[in-house]
Amino acid sequence: VWFDAPIGYIGSTREWCRQHSEHVEAWWGRDSAAEIHHFIGKDITYFHTLFWPGMLHTAGLNLPSKVHVHGFLTVDGEKMSKSKGTFLMASTWLRHLPPGALRYYYSTKLGPGLDDIDLNVEEFVARVNTDLVNKVINLASRCAGFLAGQTLADTYPDDGGLFAAGAARGDAIAAFYEDCNYNAATREITALADRANKYVDDLQPWVIRKDPARGAELRDVCSVTLNLFRQIVVYLSPVLPGLAQQTAELLNQPITSWDEAARPLTGTLVSPFQHLMKRLEMKQVQAMVEESRQENAAEQSAAATPAAQSATPVGPAFHPADRWQDAGDALKNEPLAAECTIDDFTKVDLRVARVLEANHVEGANKLLQLTLSLGGGEVRNVFAGIKAAYKPEDLVGRLVICVANLKPRQMKFGLSQGMICASGAGGTEVFLLSPDTGAVPGHRVH
Repeated sequence: VWFDAPIGYIGSTREWCRQHSEHVEAWWGRDSAAEIHHFIGKDITYFHTLFWPGMLHTAGLNLPSKVHVHGFLTVDGEKMSKSKGTFLMASTWLRHLPPGALRYYYSTKLGPGLDDIDLNVEEFVARVNTDLVNKVINLASRCAGFLAGQTLADTYPDDGGLFAAGAARGDAIAAFYEDCNYNAATREITALADRANKYVDDLQPWVIRKDPARGAELRDVCSVTLNLFRQIVVYLSPVLPGLAQQTAELLNQPITSWDEAARPLTGTLVSPFQHLMKRLEMKQVQAMVEESRQENAAEQSAAATPAAQSATPVGPAFHPADRWQDAGDALKNEPLAAECTIDDFTKVDLRVARVLEANHVEGANKLLQLTLSLGGGEVRNVFAGIKAAYKPEDLVGRLVICVANLKPRQMKFGLSQGMICASGAGGTEVFLLSPDTGAVPGHRVH
């Protein structure tokens, strides 16, 4: 295996070159300026540092620029085991948890040494929620809604040197990445997030917002905060490219180079805030582990079944194009409703609406009170049972889908004039539906 498998590296490069009209010699030729990096486990060091380079040298091909040797991946301190349910498939993970969360967690663990990297599920949830959601994402969620539909300050405000200090760390963070010292890079980035959050805590934009006379001050504080957030996202982009894309859409400015961490944005339009990442729940991880355990048990059972019986399909039959193979739990827990006609559907007037205000409801454990704009001064007062899943300040400025012609209902806390659409089982498992970019309040959902 150690002999012929690496040949596949060259073969895959050759195929890529064929598809992109390039020459494989430009990458693997001895005179190539391309860097070749091998990332391997510590148990195959001999093959990649002795035998494989010897083969390349004899064949007149480019030698590895560097061989990065790492320890093993373990789960809760144990080797991956199918019988114990700790053998995790990427496809199973994606049905329950975001990939970026795992990449970030591993980046906080991964250094240039040979230490094993353990996926401790409780630490994983705590680390992602504390570092990413509470510190990084929270910077945007606390301020973006206040500037939705407006522009950042035309001139970058005085921030006491925070942005410049962050820009000065760019070379050091880049060097950590280059050396595969990812945990050092994430420590530096987390320190920047701590300083940015202190800035927000000290100036309290949610308090400034209550005074209309302080509008310019609010714009400055939010402009600084969103720039500090974007700077941090640039530094995290090698680990979280999806977050970089979301940030580009939020601030209407693509992130295309590392140097952008040294240049603050001014005058760009701020889009309505959409959730960038939700807090993780242990039950999500537990569901993923349980599904992995069941899949592993089914696979082992099938392997022990006589050949004539093993041909019987196990589990649902997925469409040939379905590479996601989503679990059917949600559909099983809440089966499809009875068939309706197109006339039934058109009776429900679904509209895009913007959340103007969101407040806690005194005496209500589950409700938030939302003021929704349908555009043109048309508003709705709606009580929504989403308190466990969303903070009021995260909703202001967001676009949602509203049942606009629902008969008003007098509740204990006031008159509810509609309903917002969401999926999920309830409680913390509530996910608001939002339209795609370009939709505006008043658009009807057909």
